[in-house]
This record gives sequence, C-alpha cells and structure tokens, in this order.
Amino acid sequence: MTGQTVLRTPSAPLSSRRVARRGAARGEGAWPWIFVLPLLTGIGVFFIWPMIQTAYYSFTEWGVFGGTTFTGVENYVRLFADPRLYASLGNTLIYTAVVLLGIPIAVYLASLLNLPGLRFASFYRVLFFLPYVAMPTAVAIVWRIIFNGDFGILNYTLSLVGIDGPYWISTPGTAMFAVAIVGLWSSLGFSMIILASGLKNIAPELYEAAELDGATRWRQFRSITVPLLTPSIFFVTIITVISSFQLFDLLYAILGSTNPVLPKSMSLVYFFYDQGFVQNDKGYAAAIAIVIFLIIGLVTLLQFRLQKRWVNND
Repeated sequence: MTGQTVLRTPSAPLSSRRVARRGAARGEGAWPWIFVLPLLTGIGVFFIWPMIQTAYYSFTEWGVFGGTTFTGVENYVRLFADPRLYASLGNTLIYTAVVLLGIPIAVYLASLLNLPGLRFASFYRVLFFLPYVAMPTAVAIVWRIIFNGDFGILNYTLSLVGIDGPYWISTPGTAMFAVAIVGLWSSLGFSMIILASGLKNIAPELYEAAELDGATRWRQFRSITVPLLTPSIFFVTIITVISSFQLFDLLYAILGSTNPVLPKSMSLVYFFYDQGFVQNDKGYAAAIAIVIFLIIGLVTLLQFRLQKRWVNND
C-alpha cells in the first residue's frame, strides 16, 4: 500500500500542473495580442489599407466629378516617359547626398561631446538637438532671411572676402543646394544623439589599453571609435536616406509654391503633391507614390546588403 501511494501521488499533481500550464500558456498567448490590437488596427487602417488603395488607384484615372476608370499601366507608361520624374529624382539624390555628409560631422561632434570631463556636455547636446525638433516653417523663415540675395547674412559674409553671393533660393543651380544645407543642419542633432548613445556602448578599457600602447586620440578615434560605432552609423544612414527621399515640407517652406525655380527643383514627393493636389491628377499621383515607395524599398534593401561589408557586428 505504501509503495502504491508513493507511485500514484506524484502523477495527479503533475497532470494538474500540465493542464494549468497549458491554460496559462493560452492566456499569455491571448493577452499580448489584446494589448497590441489597437496598434495593429491603426497600422492596418492608416498604413496598410491606404497602400492597397493607392496601388489600385495607380491603375485608374480619376474623373473631374469623381469616379475612377481602370486604365491598366497607362499611368506608369506616362510616368516613365515624363522627364520631370528623372529631374525630381536627381534633385532628391542631390539633397540626400548633401544631407549624408552630415553623418561624418555628427560622428566627430558626438566623439567630442563624449570626451571625459567635458563641461556643459548636456547643454551642448540640447543645443545641437534643437534644430531637429524645431518646426520646418520656423526654420525656413530664418534660413530664407540668411539666404536672401540682397540683405542676407550669408551674402554679407561672402562680400567681406570679395565674393558676390547669388540669389540662393531663386537660382536654379543653387536652390536645391540651399535646401540641402538646411536639411543637413536640421538633421545633425538627431544623428549626433543616436551616435552619442552608440559611443556609450564602447568599453572604456579599450581606450585605456590604447593609451598605454601610446596611441594618440586621432588613432583611437580611427581604430576604436569608428569601427565599433558602425552599427549606429548604419542605423543613422538608413533613417537619413529614407527621410531624405520624403523631402517635402522643408522644400515647400523655403522655396514657396510660386518660386520660378520650383519646376527645376522639385523633389519626388513634391512632384507627387503637385500632380495629386495642384493638378488634381490623382491616378497619376498614385503611380508616382508607388514608384517612390519602390525606390525607397530598393535603396534600403541595397543598404542592408552592403552593410555586411563595412558594419562591425561583433
């Protein structure tokens, strides 16, 4: 009797625990979905469904009084034969290239702010981050004054060294560069904060060992800081490229809608806005939106493929 009791007693609670564990597991599996359901609903309603609608409308033509007519790939054929697509793509690439130049500057500034014993480091971080959170319209007003061809600060500074500055935002060759300089300036703070966080993950022992070996600060920066910071640099590069391909508000606020150089200085998103909301050619604008989406996807995919060659993930 004693032996039977010993053999049967553990089996009952063990099966009970298994049942309870399965029930708990089912409960744990449901509750997370309940909590994320509002977020998933928002993504579905405000992102996935509009994307599906845009893809459908890109194969249609909108009537003047509403309604759509299915036209197949006509909008895409028309779009790839439109020289404005390539001009706006070129302007967007110029803007992206100039803004990307801010990343090496941000790496250097973040390294300076991470120096041990630096006074007012938090104040400097806030100072550099302020342009990123400032309203694009307010930023544009200030920079329009700086770029003014008659009384702007930039041309006044150039005149001190004997250079006659152009009308920066009303000259076709300089308008996009002027917008790109503002974009570089406003994105510098965001990049610097992300990179400064990455610097915190580098072990101080590496710098101490390098100092014992007689390495200079420049050699430490080149051989320790930059290689170990490449994951953060890659993240900043991805965000910068994607946001640069979405250039609209800064361009609109600086150049204005009546600027004569605007047709030659449009970005891809401004081209979409012009066709969809100014020309009211929404089917064509939907095709532009799909092409922009595909370009950003391809560029991001290319960046992920190339990151294996230069990002240190060890």
